[in-house]
Amino acid sequence: MKYSISSFLIVVFLLTGCGPSQQVSRVSSDTQTDLSGRWNDTDARLVAEDMISGAVSSAWLDNYNQQNDEPPVVIVGRVRNETMEHIDTDVITKEMERAFINSGKVQVVASQSEREQLREERQDQQSFSSYESAKALAQELGADFMLIGNISSIMDESIDGKEAAIFYDVNLELIDVETNRKVWIDNKEIKKLIERRRLRG
Repeated sequence: MKYSISSFLIVVFLLTGCGPSQQVSRVSSDTQTDLSGRWNDTDARLVAEDMISGAVSSAWLDNYNQQNDEPPVVIVGRVRNETMEHIDTDVITKEMERAFINSGKVQVVASQSEREQLREERQDQQSFSSYESAKALAQELGADFMLIGNISSIMDESIDGKEAAIFYDVNLELIDVETNRKVWIDNKEIKKLIERRRLRG
């Protein structure tokens, strides 16, 4: 029995001692990380901040403000993922909403899915909330412009697989909801070079 327990402990020690080790460190959420070379949260944040900054500095906004007393109302629509990667495009649309709001130059309204939840809540309030606190129906703020876009990519890899380059192209368009007129178009390009080194055995 003692021999069996000793053998078991030795096997466990060997398995845990020879296995891969892992260390986790907490870093600031805005720290730039690029472990795989693929699209990540840093790309989403930097692209959103740069492109929205350009959008609110363009001529369409000056033209709108000259004819209206209130800032334009913008809704951030869908950004299509046309790459071969799995990209959560909700991350970049939320970053764009944040950049728009932080600019202080436009008003941002809820997305389609968010509006559905809000409408259900308002409808419930008509039946279950007090008359004084129930929010009125048909008082939504209509969007003047919708932002839509897409992300595409091209990958080039060396024959031996040691180097690869990924080129991302993000295209955005701001469209007048009433007239379908495109008032602003821009794109942002990101190119990443990945060098793979084999670990020595």
